[in-house]
Amino acid sequence: MEIAVVTTDVWGQVLDEWSTRINPEGPIGASHIHGLTEQDLRDAPVFADIVGELNSRLTGAAVAAHHARFDLAFLRAEYRRAGWAIPHLPALCTLEASEYHLPMLDRRRLADCCWAVGVQIAAPHAALADARATAQLLAAFMHPQVGLPPLDEHVALPHHALGMSWPLGPTLSVDQRTVRPAGEGRQLSARAYVEMARTAAAGPQPALVELVERFSLLDALDEGAPEGAIAYLEKLAEVLEDGEITEAEAADLEAVITAVELGADDLAAANQAFVRALAWAALEDGKVTRAERAELQAVAKLLEVNEKVIPALLDQAEHARAVRLSAGLGPLPDSWPHGLPLRVGDKVVFTGCDDEQRNNLEDRSTSLGVRVLGSVSPKVAMLVTDGSMNGTKAARARELGTRTLDPDTYTLLLAHLQPTLPRDVKALPKTKTPISPTTSAAPERAAHVVPSDAEASKGGLAAVPGPAVPLTPTGPNPAVVRAWARANGFEVGVRGRLPKDLVAAYVEANPSV
Repeated sequence: MEIAVVTTDVWGQVLDEWSTRINPEGPIGASHIHGLTEQDLRDAPVFADIVGELNSRLTGAAVAAHHARFDLAFLRAEYRRAGWAIPHLPALCTLEASEYHLPMLDRRRLADCCWAVGVQIAAPHAALADARATAQLLAAFMHPQVGLPPLDEHVALPHHALGMSWPLGPTLSVDQRTVRPAGEGRQLSARAYVEMARTAAAGPQPALVELVERFSLLDALDEGAPEGAIAYLEKLAEVLEDGEITEAEAADLEAVITAVELGADDLAAANQAFVRALAWAALEDGKVTRAERAELQAVAKLLEVNEKVIPALLDQAEHARAVRLSAGLGPLPDSWPHGLPLRVGDKVVFTGCDDEQRNNLEDRSTSLGVRVLGSVSPKVAMLVTDGSMNGTKAARARELGTRTLDPDTYTLLLAHLQPTLPRDVKALPKTKTPISPTTSAAPERAAHVVPSDAEASKGGLAAVPGPAVPLTPTGPNPAVVRAWARANGFEVGVRGRLPKDLVAAYVEANPSV
């Protein structure tokens, strides 16, 4: 629908500009993104009409573009429709080059890379504005004194382009001008993208939008995404970032897969890495909301990723967080009349209670690692209520024999919070004994682990030995490490994986963590 060429010298300094709209002779796609309407393009030339002008600008030149393989795939397709067989141009992809010049970026959209080098895009998604921004990004990458020196293979691209042979006119037969649809003849499933497009009618999902905003390409690479899948992952994040996927965006995803030549195995690895990176983004603030968990499961299903990946990863990370928060907690007092203690990682539900007191208790519980849920289930450790509300939560607690405490007693248990225990410690048998809101000690349910020997003796229960709690499999809490780093003069960003040397320094300074 629109094409722009900004001609530069080998160092990225602008020499000339040219742009034109093009009548695509078909659907124009998302007007709300590119700003063009059918009326804007009605009197525009078709691509075959501007081939001559375009040839004069591209012949003998290398091409720089953000996601060059994707853009050039469109360009070759249009040339083929017009009957021209153009050579495969020497090209510098500024997206791929950003891995060398801007290695710590979490996202690598044109806007992200331009922001990192101090370039502003005047009108995003307009062809000339994007081409100008790419030229300035190229100039930053090719600067001989600022930042990392340009790579020799990038400097040599214009020299290679001078030796390319261009056709003087259309040479393809009518049959040869047919462009194969994206993905045709490849062993790739388009079901996920078709299904994604159908979800557009459901409207934006805030939880998904927030997750994608925190998505990190670095995390995805750490989780096993193939190096060649970066452009695909960036496009996948781009089409998800508004919470919905249109049919045109689904088609773009297929086009990217074809352009970067992702095989079925690499695509599956990239999709799994994307889902796992989203999960890490959800976990970065220490908790995963039910809405986030639901969106993670939905994305996993759409991308044909084993749905067991999400609960296993979240369970592992939540237990690791419970172990971290357990460090330094003191033992129960010698005289402890309140039965089994409250532990990091326990699940609790509130009903009734004074609003201010309840809000304070819920907030403090969450900050200390106790999970506050909205409904009673067999995995809930206790129901906190003042007895003023006898609704479905209270009824479910009676049905399951869930331990029930008044807010004041719960406050004491929270003040003497105890560490989490290994997940493989045997549980006590479930009881259906009704418990009144004023009861301070109660039989424990199956989902609550057995306390240590000293603690169990105070409640009259026997402890089942278990292995020592291991160090967290995911390492220190990233938020804690960032706070420590800033307090100690380290430069650290607010997102993305932490540098290994910084984590090592934190662990060395905090050996008990």
